[in-house]
Amino acid sequence: MAISTPVAPTTSGASAERPDVIVIDHVRKRFVVRKDNTIRERIVTLGRAGRKHRQDFWALDDVTVSIQAGTTVGLIGQNGSGKSTLLKAIGGIIQPTSGTVARRGRLAALLELGAGFHPDLSGRENVFLNASLLGLSRKETEERFDDILAFSGIGDFIDTQVKFYSSGMYVRLAFAVAVHTDPDVLLVDEVLAVGDEAFQRKCLDRIRSFQEQGKTIIIVTHSLSQVQEMCDRAILLNKGKVLVDGDPVEAVAAFRDVLEERRQGETNRDVAPGRGRVVSATVQPVGKPHGAPVSPGDDIEVTAEFEHDDGIEDWVAALQINSSAGQVVYGVTNTTLGLDLGRLEGRRRFRFVVRDVRFGSGKYFINVSLIDSAGRHVHDLPECDAFDVPFYPRAVGTVHAVPELEELD
Repeated sequence: MAISTPVAPTTSGASAERPDVIVIDHVRKRFVVRKDNTIRERIVTLGRAGRKHRQDFWALDDVTVSIQAGTTVGLIGQNGSGKSTLLKAIGGIIQPTSGTVARRGRLAALLELGAGFHPDLSGRENVFLNASLLGLSRKETEERFDDILAFSGIGDFIDTQVKFYSSGMYVRLAFAVAVHTDPDVLLVDEVLAVGDEAFQRKCLDRIRSFQEQGKTIIIVTHSLSQVQEMCDRAILLNKGKVLVDGDPVEAVAAFRDVLEERRQGETNRDVAPGRGRVVSATVQPVGKPHGAPVSPGDDIEVTAEFEHDDGIEDWVAALQINSSAGQVVYGVTNTTLGLDLGRLEGRRRFRFVVRDVRFGSGKYFINVSLIDSAGRHVHDLPECDAFDVPFYPRAVGTVHAVPELEELD
């Protein structure tokens, strides 16, 4: 079973001793987005105002990065930030509009589910096809076939046409082939989220064995905890540009700030008149300014404003705290505290205080709800504010606890 442990960032001195296996030099990649979607519209606009119906989209904008041998690099960013485009440029699947990508060593890429598989061929035939595309001879594939089959867990389905496979079976077989080609560089794009827990652990174990062997791994993932646990370097892309390149903890923190800015920009708090609503809610550590990090052992206070135009009896004020992955890590209401808040009419302010919090490293979001006596949510204010818990290098998870290890007789 894989055990998640923090990985110390690579020092500049250690990186300097390793040769570059990927060199990305001022790479730009342009895609043309057409606004005339139908054939008829394109015929009408052809030759006269066609350019007005096309828009350039720069998926990568002057990206310069060097990746050293033996490092594990996480590519993170919002959807559309250029992560997958950069990975495809590294893998040679797409060519940059300008700039160059230089690479050395055998490269295996897992960029799309079942990429390189032919739907009318069986799993067995696709193993040989895919392995040949990744540089293995037929003899080498035959020698490794039993290991590939065992790793994939496909079993008797190996001689079934892959068009009848589920997406999980596709990626399990594709991953099994890729990791048995003994690559120098492994490119992985979100495939670790596919499959059951046992297969995910098997994939992570294989990646860790690659790390121990000094192989280079580049991962695109939305799992920020995976980046912090597995990678010794992270690159944050935003609108095609490199925003942060370095310590995974700093890159993840910067990414969460980007997500928070987007969330605040998208928040719409307009509610139809005549109903109750949560007007606002903020969180901060007691005795510290708003926005200050929350350390284990701090008390936090959530100040919330509620109002109801018509008045409501027996209402409930609810507080919920979620991790960045959406997991509920804490919840409380006035009823669980045994408190009756009385009739809500007009606007009233309350303060929840949560003592001695012990949250693990990461960003946490505040959700406040107004609920009626029947348990119906009159109004929710989701992710209305957030706080950060500093990185703790000795353990990972959503709970903070100080670990110790001792040998027993």
